Amino acid sequence: MHKLSTIKAVIHTVLGVMMSLNAFAQKIPVNYDESKMPSFTLPDPLVLPNGKPIKSKDVWEKAGRPAVLKLFAENVYGVNPFSGAVKIVSEVKTVNENALNGKAISKQITLRFPEISPTLTLDILLYLPKNVKQAPVFVSLNFTGNHTATHEKDVFVTEKWVNSGFDKTFVNNRATDASRGIAERRWPMEAIIARGYAVATAYYGDLEADHNEGWKTGLRSVLTPEQREKWSAIGVWAWSMSRMVDYLIKNESLIDGQKVIALGHSRIGKATLWAAAEDPRFAMVISNDSGEGGAALSRRWIGETVEHLNTQFPHWFCANYKKYNKAVAELPVDSHALLGLMAPRPLYVASATEDIWADPKGEFLGAVEAEKVYQLYKKTGLGTNTMPMPNSPVGKTIGYHIREGKHDILLYDWQQYMNFADKHFEIK
Repeated sequence: MHKLSTIKAVIHTVLGVMMSLNAFAQKIPVNYDESKMPSFTLPDPLVLPNGKPIKSKDVWEKAGRPAVLKLFAENVYGVNPFSGAVKIVSEVKTVNENALNGKAISKQITLRFPEISPTLTLDILLYLPKNVKQAPVFVSLNFTGNHTATHEKDVFVTEKWVNSGFDKTFVNNRATDASRGIAERRWPMEAIIARGYAVATAYYGDLEADHNEGWKTGLRSVLTPEQREKWSAIGVWAWSMSRMVDYLIKNESLIDGQKVIALGHSRIGKATLWAAAEDPRFAMVISNDSGEGGAALSRRWIGETVEHLNTQFPHWFCANYKKYNKAVAELPVDSHALLGLMAPRPLYVASATEDIWADPKGEFLGAVEAEKVYQLYKKTGLGTNTMPMPNSPVGKTIGYHIREGKHDILLYDWQQYMNFADKHFEIK
């Protein structure tokens, strides 16, 4: 009888989700047919606001890049109200010299921002490889709390708001001890450490919970209404990543501050691209399945659209972005320009075959078009405009692969990113 009740409950839940998705789809059209793709013209990032073409990296860096960055800030990700240095007070709460079965050193560090808020904290989980004097480091946010990235018992369970929809172990939007390691497949820590890389991660909800009123208990709560409307949750998450870099470069002698890698999956992939656009200290940038509002061209009507984003997640982007819900052709920028802001740094874009909502082809084409900026630096980007077969990475200064499978970040993806970093950081 109990099993029957459980089955009925599951069916009821699945039907409810399907009905919600259908209602959402009916409200905003969804297209997966390339033959129905409207024609479009991409804005040229290599043209100055006065109409003059950009033909050198000097003009790009002095005038072109700042202009493109400003367009993204004002129309997509929001204007950062905390320009300049930020006072950070850090506290190392734990050190484990024998983490990951003796293969690594782990630390848990809390960052506070006393000049901004007396209560906000950002909690970093750091894994350092032993016997590496200065390790390159992946800096990435996680979706479900630091404790979910590993089964190690000494990692604190987050006390912040979490999305109960992410896992059944979450109760009333709070994590439990049962949620330890639920995201471990996305964080192959031992494999990363074995390659000589460090990993720093923090929960993306530390400084703004991922719901429409998350700002009320987060970083944007200290802003004026006008400032809050002009910024965004993705802007806050990107800001979080830069504060992690502040700490790592200043305080961790076992980290190579010249080899900091920004990495993000899905919505955090969007935040990662924006973090690296704003912060040149990220020496390498990796977008994993970032889709619409990330690496995928917005002007392609495939899968998720600007309207879908702003309707389902109105807090992610700044208020101005909503102007383009039904007028994406009027958006003054597109993803190729965002990816171009990474130049001349190594950039990797990745997709998954079953992740059609994120438009893998659009992600690839964004990387193709970004090469024009890289050419100003005499660098080859992808070096091809032919989308590769699954599990067949391509590229030079810009890398790309499409992995078989679903919307996720897995060991295969990490392996390609470390191979890419090995090549560009000349690690043997």
